[in-house]
Amino acid sequence: MVTRLAGAVAPDEDEARTAAEALERVQAYLSRHTEGPARVRLSDDEGGSELVVPRMVVELLARVLAHLAGGQGVSIVPSHAELTTQQAADLLNVSRPYLIGLLESGEIEYRRVGTHRRVLAGSLLEYKRHDDARRRGAADELSVLAQEMGLS
Repeated sequence: MVTRLAGAVAPDEDEARTAAEALERVQAYLSRHTEGPARVRLSDDEGGSELVVPRMVVELLARVLAHLAGGQGVSIVPSHAELTTQQAADLLNVSRPYLIGLLESGEIEYRRVGTHRRVLAGSLLEYKRHDDARRRGAADELSVLAQEMGLS
């Protein structure tokens, strides 16, 4: 199944402000309830109706709100979604030929459908997490070296 990534939601200024206010409340709730509960009741102020959602949905909501509060657009892609090489390259912000090199070298898992490559979103995000951690480690190392040399 190929998933389109064009459905990003981008906030306007008022929505970003509302998201920031909501984020504060969601983060406060999560910090007060670090061990659970496994399900969370959400209610609206007007009708008093309630909605019960898994705690992980509230944690995901906090992440979405953080991006929206920063004025960034958000797309949600299921981890089992199969992406085209162009979609995967766009998510990593790299060229398609560079991504194909990563696929062919075994850095990111993929499968072939006929002559086309398909990348699982979960595999792509795992690579991105690993790559980000490697980059942070290299930046930390450079920072330490700069301090030792008196450059900072």
